[in-house]
Amino acid sequence: MASPRSRLALLLAAVVAAILVAITACGKQAPRAAAPSSSPSAAATAPAPSPTAGSDPASRAAALVKTLSDEQLAGQVLMPYAYGSSATDVSAGSAAGNQKLAKVDTPAQMLQKYHLGGLILVGFSADDPTATNQATTNVDNPKQITALTGGLQKAAGGQAPIFIGTDQEFGAVTRIKSGVTLLPSAMALGAANQPGATQQGWSVAGDELRAMGLNVNFAPDSDVLGTSDGGVIGSRSFGGDPKAVASQVAASVKGLQSAGVAATLKHFPGHGSTASDSHTALPVISKTKVDLDKTDLVPFKSGIDAGAQMVMSGHLDVKSIEPGVPASFSHKALVDVLRGQLGFKGVVVSDALNMEPAEKWPAGEAAVRALNAGNDLLLMPPSVDGAYNGLLSGLHDGSLKKDRLVEAVTRDLTLRFSLADAQAGPDHNVLAAQSHLDVASGLSSAAVTQLKGQCAAPLTGPVSVSTSPGRDTSKATLEKALRSAGVQVVPSGGRVVHLVGYGDGPGDLNPKADVTVAMDTPYVLAGAKSPTLVATYSSTPDSLKALARVLAGKQKPMGKSPVAVPGLPRSVC
Repeated sequence: MASPRSRLALLLAAVVAAILVAITACGKQAPRAAAPSSSPSAAATAPAPSPTAGSDPASRAAALVKTLSDEQLAGQVLMPYAYGSSATDVSAGSAAGNQKLAKVDTPAQMLQKYHLGGLILVGFSADDPTATNQATTNVDNPKQITALTGGLQKAAGGQAPIFIGTDQEFGAVTRIKSGVTLLPSAMALGAANQPGATQQGWSVAGDELRAMGLNVNFAPDSDVLGTSDGGVIGSRSFGGDPKAVASQVAASVKGLQSAGVAATLKHFPGHGSTASDSHTALPVISKTKVDLDKTDLVPFKSGIDAGAQMVMSGHLDVKSIEPGVPASFSHKALVDVLRGQLGFKGVVVSDALNMEPAEKWPAGEAAVRALNAGNDLLLMPPSVDGAYNGLLSGLHDGSLKKDRLVEAVTRDLTLRFSLADAQAGPDHNVLAAQSHLDVASGLSSAAVTQLKGQCAAPLTGPVSVSTSPGRDTSKATLEKALRSAGVQVVPSGGRVVHLVGYGDGPGDLNPKADVTVAMDTPYVLAGAKSPTLVATYSSTPDSLKALARVLAGKQKPMGKSPVAVPGLPRSVC
């Protein structure tokens, strides 16, 4: 006689098969559904009720959730990272990393053993402020990424795709850097202040992410910048004016989601007014609730009204909401404010649970606390096995009510079915297509800002380029662009253009430079002595080409600084 678990697996398989038949009968592409078991041999033989053909994602999710075991439910709310650039073929080092993280060798095995609801692809660079908790990288190029995402979906099986996401914010936090269109940073978009163009840019980004098999982007950053140096958020923010940021956030959401990729507002309820880094400490937000409503919450409300499908809870001690409790673990923040006050109905995803504020508890206890607070999806637990078994223990000892887990899984599956309906097959023809590159180039050009000097006055040669340490690529790119713009470039001497970027301070300035250029936040320009000061907010090739055209007098700098720089105007043009 079959065991209860076996009968449950058969029942679930029957539901999935019925859904597939019904939807196919209507001529619609069948959505992919949650893997009911790590066993690939579950047969769809037992009769079971199913939703009517063409039913909405919420109905399909509700029907499927009713068939899931506690073990399957627990896995559906987890979205860890994994080691390895392939779902099934990994190096010995990656296998060792996966063993430590989840007691398996490969990402595919991780999905199957724990019935995971999703996986995040990770990667970082030297300038990435999120690098402290990225233990590995598994993004390289579009071909590899597409093979990986396809392998992950195949390993998951079933009818509703798992979530596969990444942090493609652009600027300092850009996971996929080669073979795709690179938009300038959020702050550059804020400087350009063209919401329609921003929406077009994020639609481009969404098209390319979807073509590589990703269906979630942990962007846009919705923080309003309110620190004197930008803090850890910096150019990840669209700027310091709540209304202006709100319009950019809404445009980004509409662009991404028009391409079938879920947008994620982060870091709720706002990380922009503190210089502290929530990767390594618990930042304190001391604003009154009135001030919070007038500033930090404005872009979140705008993004929600624009239809954002996800919101990421931040590891932030917001004193006016629940003192001493990270918002990511605060029922008052996530249920009373986010859902009650702002009316959010989508999926709440925690910020990474391997960040210091979340690691004050063991992985299992943190997972239970995060779910009870109102998160529906738990990102990057430091131990997949620990989080998974902690959730099961919580169900058994009553510290986690099954209704709360079912509610979270239902929200997650509803979104996954919705993304399945919107998802198209991989089309690599859209990657870095000329029309996409043109959009990125236009956004980069519109961002360039002159904060000091004669507006648009051409820089006469000869010109040399100097940089703060570690920016050889930017130096070479600008030199080439200047030559293309007709400017004589020499190895040293002449008129000096000095480049500074992410993390640079007063000590990285060149006091003898004729022009100083900020390729990240413009705050460092307050201490520069150059007669001409310019900001690009970004160091992409497009941004540096636009800078060259401005320096050559062939383009007027049209941007305005979206943040206040002490002693400088927003623009001299």
